[in-house]
Amino acid sequence: MKKELICINCPQGCNLNVEFDKEKIISLEGNECKMGVKYAEEEVFHPVRMVTTTAAVMDGFIKLLPVKTSCPIDKSLTPNIVKEISKIRVETPVKLGDIIIKNILNTGADIIATRTVKKFY
Repeated sequence: MKKELICINCPQGCNLNVEFDKEKIISLEGNECKMGVKYAEEEVFHPVRMVTTTAAVMDGFIKLLPVKTSCPIDKSLTPNIVKEISKIRVETPVKLGDIIIKNILNTGADIIATRTVKKFY
């Protein structure tokens, strides 16, 4: 199989052309440094992402609380994580860094508030 990627491991943003099978990279072109090799391997065989979205807020000065995962999670789980977050209503007050959901979907990642929201009185 073949895949085109843009490496994000350094500021160069190399255009990578990767050919691979189920187990290994067969060829890699376009990388200017060794970090491109590592990025291609991770992105082809185990892509991960930080998930950022919003959660509904109850009785707050704003209606949506920006949140993120505490660590990167398997990219394929992103839609399920966003769906779980959409089900909750966060009670105020909430502080920047508060854990909103612990160990979401047994990924080991917590959902963290990325903004402070005071209660609307």
